[in-house]
Amino acid sequence: DGDMQFSKNSQLVQLCLLSHFRWGNKWKLLCVRILPWIIFSATCSNTLKVVFVLPLLCMLCTQGLTLSQFAKAVSGGSGAGNSQESSSETSATNRRTKSIYTPLEQQFLEIKAQYKDVLLCVECGYKYRFFGQDAEIAAKELNIFCHIDHNFMTASIPAHRLFVHVRRLVSQGYKVGVVKQTETSALKAVGANKSSLFTRQLTALYTKSTLVGEDMNPLLKLGELEDAEDVVVDAPNSYLMCLSETVEVSKPHETPVCLPPVQAVQPSTGDVMLDCFQDGPTRSELEARVLRVQPVEVLVPSDVSLETERLLRSIVYSKILRIYCPSLFSVCSVGSQSLSSLMSMDSAVICCLGPVIQYLTEFNLERTDGTVKGSLLWVLDHTQTPFGKRLMKKWVTQPLKDIQARQDAVAEVLSSESSALPSVRALLRRLPDLERGICSIYHKKCSTQEFYLIISTLSRLGTELQALVPVVQSQLSSALLKDLLLALPTLLAPSQSFVHLLNENAAKAGDKTQLFSDLTEFPVIRERKDEIEAVLSQILEHRREVRLILKNPSLDYVTVSGQEFLIEVKNSMVSSVPGDWVKISSTKAVSRFHTPYIAERHKRLLQLREQLVIDCNREWISFLHQFGEYYHVMRKAVCHLATLDCFFSLADVARQGNYCRPVVLDGERQIVIKEGRHPVIDVLMGEQDQYVPNDTSLQGNGRRVMIITGPNMGGKSSYIRQVALITIMAQMGSMVPAQEARVGIVDAIYTRMGASDNIARGRSTFMEELLEASEIMCRATSQSLVIMDELGRGTSTHDGIAIAYAALEFFIRDVKSLTLFVTHYPPLCELESLFPQHVGNYHMAFLLNEPDRHTDLEEVSPEFITFLYQLTEGAAARSYGLNVARLAEIPEPILRTAALKSKELEAVVNTRKRLVDEVNKEIFHTDLCHFEMCVVFITF
Repeated sequence: DGDMQFSKNSQLVQLCLLSHFRWGNKWKLLCVRILPWIIFSATCSNTLKVVFVLPLLCMLCTQGLTLSQFAKAVSGGSGAGNSQESSSETSATNRRTKSIYTPLEQQFLEIKAQYKDVLLCVECGYKYRFFGQDAEIAAKELNIFCHIDHNFMTASIPAHRLFVHVRRLVSQGYKVGVVKQTETSALKAVGANKSSLFTRQLTALYTKSTLVGEDMNPLLKLGELEDAEDVVVDAPNSYLMCLSETVEVSKPHETPVCLPPVQAVQPSTGDVMLDCFQDGPTRSELEARVLRVQPVEVLVPSDVSLETERLLRSIVYSKILRIYCPSLFSVCSVGSQSLSSLMSMDSAVICCLGPVIQYLTEFNLERTDGTVKGSLLWVLDHTQTPFGKRLMKKWVTQPLKDIQARQDAVAEVLSSESSALPSVRALLRRLPDLERGICSIYHKKCSTQEFYLIISTLSRLGTELQALVPVVQSQLSSALLKDLLLALPTLLAPSQSFVHLLNENAAKAGDKTQLFSDLTEFPVIRERKDEIEAVLSQILEHRREVRLILKNPSLDYVTVSGQEFLIEVKNSMVSSVPGDWVKISSTKAVSRFHTPYIAERHKRLLQLREQLVIDCNREWISFLHQFGEYYHVMRKAVCHLATLDCFFSLADVARQGNYCRPVVLDGERQIVIKEGRHPVIDVLMGEQDQYVPNDTSLQGNGRRVMIITGPNMGGKSSYIRQVALITIMAQMGSMVPAQEARVGIVDAIYTRMGASDNIARGRSTFMEELLEASEIMCRATSQSLVIMDELGRGTSTHDGIAIAYAALEFFIRDVKSLTLFVTHYPPLCELESLFPQHVGNYHMAFLLNEPDRHTDLEEVSPEFITFLYQLTEGAAARSYGLNVARLAEIPEPILRTAALKSKELEAVVNTRKRLVDEVNKEIFHTDLCHFEMCVVFITF
């Protein structure tokens, strides 16, 4: 504006600031009332904006008001915080603005009062809107614009992007509700409430575990969701976990025992897991189950113990913890569900069913019939289907006891030349997620596209597998494989009857009005279509009368911009148009009309079409309900397909790695492996580097404990992991990376490896280590495999040796488990002489290349070590840690200083040892002399 105008504006601003401090609340009220007009008005000058906006900004800063508080100030305090008021209060006049809430705002407040913890998306025509505090949250999380509209802050998203934004909000831990219009414009126009607001109601609720429904997956192919841009995809496992808790104290001074029953449900696939166990004060058993299941939501009782709450908050996101009151639920909460199958369960487990069913009822889902690379699952998982991938993870985490049948099936796939198996594997390629698909259908939350994709795939699989039945019967020998392949055609047969009822093009287009090709079983739809045809015939018959009036025998109806049955008349002939005709539109050349009859009939036609949509939706839900009767049959078929997929995967791994079939022995305590290899490292190294195989021999009645020593980085930890992984693979029915293996069934594998603290729970590294060791000592049995890696580090040498010695002696003498114990403490090797039948000393072999000797002590350098990675009998005297320091590129001067200090300390220790040996020798000699004198005296 120039210097002069700027000066004038500055004076005005100063004047208004002075007025602000003088007028106080009156100035605030004036600014708040006029600010929206000032900011958004195009006619308001920049000078006036400066005059009013700057003082208001000063007021906001000095008063510490937030955007939400400002919105409430503008609306008279009618933000989301007041959404909890009753419907009678919401209709009251706003005291500040002297205006009442709009009908839409009243409707929102009524719904919000019923769902106070839900972030609501309200359908308003072609978009979804957020109001009040919900709008501010949505604006922050979705990065969209939020502004004041009447009495609320509001934000909006396009209707066709609903699933994208809801998934984003859910991924941040919010509980999101979708409120939709339940009326259509044509039917409302002839109804008794045609002048009132569209009725709306909550149609869907979504959280991380309940993303089920066509709104959240509106694509033709389920896999396309993962390829869509800016879409938050589903987690591989979306479990809802519920736990209860009972603390028992048998004696006054004993540690209380916690009994936390756990139930995990995955609504998208229908999986249910139940468990009940005893746990200690560290909640290690509960932690193991939570880490294995990896739930996306957790239901906990309101009276949960402090230890359990701390554990859950340290390993799960705080927003996914839901609280329930245990006194409100009982077995009766199951409602109409059959209780006969529940009575055989533990009563503590049943206590979890009420909260789960009650929680899922809110979502209409109450029908209750880390990184991978470098892990064992990464090696074994060559599955081709999503449901096969989930089953493979279950197999790895839940090994079997009856293993023979699964081994026979994998061996058959590996060696059979039957043409049936390649054909079956080809069928599994590029299948949609059938498990989640049929679960979505079962809950009646699928789209027509998804239904047709799933049902047509099942029908095709049934037909093609039926053609393979003769080959399967004649060429396969594995009983398990034959049972799976012969049962599948029968299980999948019902899907064909559903496919034949559908119109493929209409199903793919999502047109439910043309979905059913045969209306024999749908009389309501057929009757509604007959009514529509009758009205269309009447309109077409009326065309003859129109031709006579306009004296145009070739006249026909036209459709322009969605307007049907328009009578187009040239503007030069408009004088011949009757006066009661309704003009719809016009151009420079023509005008378009509706006769009174067409207007009335067209209105009736629109009503019938919208009623047809409603009828088709109702019949669609009924149709899905009919499919639900075959849900368990279809789910069993999908489980069979997943099992076949896992067999093919295990066979691939065995073929590529040259694995052998282990002999699994039930009731025998032994692990005997010849030339075993680490399955993960073997794959990571590839063909360029060969992994050094090692033997293992653990016998429950013989040498059952291996004490393993050797230099740092010599391969000790890799070796004991190798034994554990081979044991897991053998017990899950897989081939193993070895030349030969005999493995007894173990009841558990307990590991104490690695070093990490838990600051969030107030535990040091050493504390974590000892807590894990304590749990293993309490739970391990003679049927267990125990792996302990460097127990006792993190404290003084004497305390560490004492703890490790006592713990290992406990496992040898009392637990009698198969044990692999890695240590750098030489005194532990003395246990071999105390328990020669059960303990053996081993070390990882190496070559020692000592540096040239120097007379000057200051020139001492650490030794050079060549690792051989070969397990060898006998104990290693030293660990050669300075060699690792060299590999870590510690500066050479520091290495020489460390080597010199190591020599000094070693010399001190050796001197003390010699003195002790000499003293012991003198004592022994003195005792022997006394003994000889006594013998002489007695003889005399």
